[in-house]
Parts: sequence; structure tokens; C-alpha cells
Amino acid sequence: MNLELYKKKALQKQKEHKKFLDGIKKKPPKNLDYVVQETHDKVFETIDCLQCANCCKTTGPLYTEKDIERIARHLRMKPADFEAKYLRVDEDNDKVLQNLPCFFLNSDNTCSIYDVRPKACREYPHTDRKKIYQINHLTMKNMLICPAAYEFVERIMKNLAK
Repeated sequence: MNLELYKKKALQKQKEHKKFLDGIKKKPPKNLDYVVQETHDKVFETIDCLQCANCCKTTGPLYTEKDIERIARHLRMKPADFEAKYLRVDEDNDKVLQNLPCFFLNSDNTCSIYDVRPKACREYPHTDRKKIYQINHLTMKNMLICPAAYEFVERIMKNLAK
């Protein structure tokens, strides 16, 4: 998987993608949620996250209190100790990883805490959301990181053009 190529294409098509996403925000098609779910499923039939893991290498998820409690319990740690060891508070006052790539990313791109991973990781790249137009800013950002997000927008543009 050529991440640089995806990022280059995403940058080249940024204006086109933004215009499309703004359009579906202004006037969402009636079948949008269905098309989104179907497109998401098709994209992930062809893209294997384990070949990439760029999200885990370059962006840190937001950790909720529930995430912290669940992961700390899994690691047999106190939540405060987990926070002290792995997290920091960012400029938006969110709890995020101290360092990247993610500490829990294994060398084979698997996740050592996959079954208890943060909600943000579980939902990434958020391409199966209902009312997807509510997160256009996030979709635009994720297309530069995630080949599946780029592929998703490309396909949804084609699917809705029919």
C-alpha cells in the first residue's frame, strides 16, 4: 500500500472532495445512510488495515474516562497509573497519547489491546456513520491519513452520481 500516493491524491482532490461533502451536507440524499454503509463495507473488503496502520503511527485517539478504566483494568493497572504512564492532556483539554506511534501498536501492525481499544480507534475512520455530513471536517482530515477514507469518498461520489 503506497501511503504517499494516497496522500498525494487526497491533497490533489481536496477541493473536489470538500465541494462534494458540502453538497451532501446542504442537501443529503434520502438514501445516504444506506449508501454510506454499503460503500464502507465494500471499501473494507478491499483494504486491509493491517497492511497500513497509518492511523496508529501518525494520529493519537482521544481517550474517554470509560476507555481509560477499561484499558487500565485489562492491563491490571490503576486508571491514574495508566494515565500517568501513557497519556497527556492536549491543548483542547483532551486525554491523548504521550507519544506516537501508539505504544500498543505491535511490529506486525496489530494492536496489543485490540479487544479493549479506545472507542475512537474502534470507530476510525468513521466512514460508517449515520448522517456522515455531520463530520465532514473529520472525513477531510482522515482522507490524508487513511487510504480507506480516501477510497470511501471516491466511491461515494461515484455511487451518488448514479
